[in-house]
Amino acid sequence: MSSDIEKRVADLLRHDIGSALSGRRVGLEKESLRVATDGGIAQTPHPHGLGSALTHPSITTDYSEALLELVTPPFEHFGDTLGYLDDTQRFVYGQLDNEILWATSMPCVVEGDASIPLAQYGNSNAGLMKTAYRRGLGHRYGRMMQAIAGVHFNYSYPENFWHLLQEQVGDRRDYQEFVSESYLAMVRNLQRYGWLVPYLFGASPAICASFLGASPTSLERWFEFSYYAPYATSLRMGDIGYQNSKEGEAGIRVDYNSLQGYVDSLAWAISTPYPDYEKIGLYADGKRQQLNANILQIENEYYSSVRPKQILQGEEKPSLALARRGVAYIELRSLDVNAYEPLGISEEQMRFLESFLLFSLLEPSPPYEDRELAGIRHNINAVAERGRDPGLLLRRNGEEVLLRDWAREIFDRMLPGCELLDRAGRRDCYQDALGEQRAKIEDPDRTPSARMLADMQENREEFYHFALRMSRQHQAFFAGRPLAADRQAEFEAMARESIERQQAIESADTISFETFLDNYFAQG
Repeated sequence: MSSDIEKRVADLLRHDIGSALSGRRVGLEKESLRVATDGGIAQTPHPHGLGSALTHPSITTDYSEALLELVTPPFEHFGDTLGYLDDTQRFVYGQLDNEILWATSMPCVVEGDASIPLAQYGNSNAGLMKTAYRRGLGHRYGRMMQAIAGVHFNYSYPENFWHLLQEQVGDRRDYQEFVSESYLAMVRNLQRYGWLVPYLFGASPAICASFLGASPTSLERWFEFSYYAPYATSLRMGDIGYQNSKEGEAGIRVDYNSLQGYVDSLAWAISTPYPDYEKIGLYADGKRQQLNANILQIENEYYSSVRPKQILQGEEKPSLALARRGVAYIELRSLDVNAYEPLGISEEQMRFLESFLLFSLLEPSPPYEDRELAGIRHNINAVAERGRDPGLLLRRNGEEVLLRDWAREIFDRMLPGCELLDRAGRRDCYQDALGEQRAKIEDPDRTPSARMLADMQENREEFYHFALRMSRQHQAFFAGRPLAADRQAEFEAMARESIERQQAIESADTISFETFLDNYFAQG
């Protein structure tokens, strides 16, 4: 296997790889709960000073009115991406009134579903659809898991790189078909080896007891008001997090073996009724309870640790955008919010992730078989809940292998790609990032999850107190660095313009909500 990657890298390095990779793009989406100063989920509306959650390009909400989602544009350089996220959070803090941003993925002080306010997007048809979709998620899965936050890493290769790679492998397909199917092959490998991400970067080994409420749990008690798993890395990515169980219940199997298969399998799921959801009904007390009673309301309801994406045009369905224009970028969704980083992610993490994506692209990626898909799901859950167990065995090709041994093999195969990226950037930062992460394989105590539990033990604190302490530290970090006047003015202008765009959308609506939904689902 390693010889395949080494040969591809050697072939690529015969060209000006710096120029070929010039123009690659990376963006971030960071979710963060607004909470009261005591850590309870904010019950206040989305702050007016932040603009419209429906139309603002960088500041929106996810499931809850309190769950901010900060979105950067795609940049070529990590420093620019992180800089934009930094500016955005500094602006956000300037608009908060006696509230802070929660520093961890898992929420605290949760008083049941009723304490998680549903996101609101105004009275336009598009806004009502977003809220109705979220109301449906609450009915289907409960609101508790929808309050969990994460970080998404979005990445795309430039056209020059794709042309070079297509020439190197001797592929004669249409250019966009080659790009799309190559991205799909990358997605398959990111799922095969994706357990490595929660191991290295998982930062949710413990939760507040309030998150579980009265639900039974196999987790162990931590002091009086917390639960944990001794070897957990990312409970967010485990069974208590936001997961679909549709494969067993409804027969859905999302097909990652081709772009057409992927599109068709999602299209089937959003058009096929599901008896349990039919019982919910469509309306109650004059409010739409869900968009439809099908297995999936829309494509985004299907949870996946990584998604192939295309930029949408207007109210276009995601699957239709992929069918029309192919895959434009990859969204890696398995990152916990890093409690030790005010931005939730570090540049070193991003360098490792870029090299992990390149490895996943260059590594051979045969089609899935059902047995392998079952192994992928098993491995993610096992690492999420027991990843730091030195004896943990994962499933690979029908056999069991020690996590540590498999991880060492992956790191060895990643090295040529890191050398390529270092050659492109003319410095050794990617090999250094690889070395930093490799050290976590040899010493699990260096992982964020282990550090969190060690800090909580040293300070004799509950998960709540740890998370509140880190949240206040991050608040001080941003509050002590107000935006420059010109940058502040730019964000204020974006907020005003987003409100004006929402008002224009609402004024332009001429059809009923039902007709709007019918038109949306009739696309394609």
